[in-house]
Amino acid sequence: MLQGRRNQIFAINFLIVMMSALTSVDSISGEISSHTIQTIASKPLRRWEIIIGKLLGQTIMLIGYVLFMAGGLILEVYLMTDYLPPNILLGLGLMILEGLIVFSITAVGGTYLSTLANGVLVFMLYGMAFAGSWVEQIGAALESETAILVGIIASLIMPTEAIWRLASDLMQPVLIRKTEMSLIVLYSKPSPAMMVYACIYIVVLVALALRQFSKRDL
Repeated sequence: MLQGRRNQIFAINFLIVMMSALTSVDSISGEISSHTIQTIASKPLRRWEIIIGKLLGQTIMLIGYVLFMAGGLILEVYLMTDYLPPNILLGLGLMILEGLIVFSITAVGGTYLSTLANGVLVFMLYGMAFAGSWVEQIGAALESETAILVGIIASLIMPTEAIWRLASDLMQPVLIRKTEMSLIVLYSKPSPAMMVYACIYIVVLVALALRQFSKRDL
């Protein structure tokens, strides 16, 4: 049962990333192309307040989604088996952090690109991160420094998969870590420093979005 729930939490994590992308990719660029943003910008609001307000609204939605989906699954397992995974709050927080990474990418992309191009960008980056993550696992298993380096570079460009692997590892029971042939745990475990990097990554991209939006012709 626990193995099946682990597969479900993996699927939920994927849905979190997809939901974050699909709900935010059109948030800025779509309103610019439709000129809806002019109505908002004409009000006594600074341009940075518009971007931050959108991000705050998206974050609240994301937190609710993660608590409902992942938190609901954890609660279901607890009611059925009286089992709670370790580091629940930290694990859920990291899943929220994944969504914030996606929001920051769509925010900066929305100020530079059209909605379609912004969507292609975020899904391309996620696909690269997903593939790079598995290349890193295989490289670690085969002791290939080149493959490991490829995975690390992909994680630095788009850290969502590294954050997910860290969350997954933290929420796994110690017994499973030691006895199951889990690629995530056995071969490559992201450093906790990746959390700090992800936060800096978000701040930098949001700052770029604010800078570009403040000078863009609406």
